[in-house]
Amino acid sequence: MARIQRLAGLLLLLVCLQGSFSAAQAAGLQDTDIDYIGEWEVQAGSDGGTLLLSDSPEMVSQDGILYQDKVDGTVRLFYYHVNAAPTAKRLDVILENDGPEPAHIRVQQYGRSDPGFSWMTVGKETLRAYLTGNQPYELTIPPRQSRSLSPDIHQTAILTNMLAHGIYDFVTDKPVTVRVLMMPLLADSDRFYPTAKVLPADSVHLRGTFAGANRMIVPLQSYNPTKDGAVAITLADNQWDRYVRGTDATDGSPVVNYGNYGIVYQIPFPSKTGSTFAAYLAPRGGEYAGAVGIQSPDVYWSPVATPRGQLSFGLNARRDFTFLGNFDGGVPLTFTFSPPGGSNLPVRLVFLPQS
Repeated sequence: MARIQRLAGLLLLLVCLQGSFSAAQAAGLQDTDIDYIGEWEVQAGSDGGTLLLSDSPEMVSQDGILYQDKVDGTVRLFYYHVNAAPTAKRLDVILENDGPEPAHIRVQQYGRSDPGFSWMTVGKETLRAYLTGNQPYELTIPPRQSRSLSPDIHQTAILTNMLAHGIYDFVTDKPVTVRVLMMPLLADSDRFYPTAKVLPADSVHLRGTFAGANRMIVPLQSYNPTKDGAVAITLADNQWDRYVRGTDATDGSPVVNYGNYGIVYQIPFPSKTGSTFAAYLAPRGGEYAGAVGIQSPDVYWSPVATPRGQLSFGLNARRDFTFLGNFDGGVPLTFTFSPPGGSNLPVRLVFLPQS
C-alpha cells in the first residue's frame, strides 16, 4: 500500500508540474523580462553563529593550510577547493582542542559530494544533500589533541582538476581551531598540519570568518495574488540583498563574501486565503545549479532541484526559470535557499497568481 501511495503521489506531482508550466506561460512569464517584475518589500536580518568560508585559493596547486580560525559555539564551515596540482591530493578538516578540558562537538547538519570533475554537479549535489539532511553525530576531542571533522572528507583521493566541496553545521562547547588542509595523498593529518604553512589567498580572496551564518528574509505584508500580481524577491545581488563582510583570520584583512556563499536563507512567504499562486526560481547572473528547500504542510517534494531535469541553466535570461510549486493562499510556507558552490548569482524568487 505504501508503495502504491508513493507512486500515486509521484504521478500527481508530474501532473501538477505540467499544468503549472502551462499556467506560467499563460500568465506571461515565458519571454518576459523577469528583471522588470516588481520587487516585493522585505526586511532582512542575520543570526545563526559563525560562518567559516574556505574558497581561496580555489585552485590549489600546493600543499598547505587553506583556511583556519578558532571558533566557539555555533559554526558553519563551507569549503570549496579544486586540486590544481599534477598529482592526487587529499583534503581534510581538522578540529584542534588546545585547552585543558575535552571539547564536545555535535555536527547537526551537513552535505558533501564525492570529489568530481563536473564542478556544477558537485555544487548542486552538495547543496541538495545539505538541504535533505543527514544523521547528526558527535565528536569528543581530548585536551591538546585533534580530530577530523568527518572521515568521509579525508578518505577520498582528489585527482587533478577534481573539486572537493562540503557544508557542515556544528556546535562546540569549547573553543577549537578549525583547519582546512590540502596535503599529499598518503600524509597523516596530525603530523602534517603543525608544520604546514597557510597558503596565500587568490585574487578573489573568497575566504574568511563572518558573523551571522543564517539570514531571515521576511516580507512586510501578506501576498494577495489577485491584487498584487507578479512579484519577486531578489537574493545575493548586493543591492536588495547585501553581501556579508568579515575578516580573513589568517592575515587580519577585511573581506567580502561575493555571492554570500555559505549563508543559509529562511524566507517565510505569508499570503492571503482564497487564492492560489505559483513560485519559480530564476537565475540572473549566469549558469546556475542548486536546490531549494520548501516547508509547507502539503509539500512532500522538498528539496527541489534548480533546475529539474538538467544539470544547470541561466544562460538564457528570458527563458530560464524553474517551477517550485503551486501553493494555496493562507497556508504556512517557507523557502530555504543557499547560494550553491560554483554557481553564479543573483537569483530571483518569482510569484505568480494562478486561476
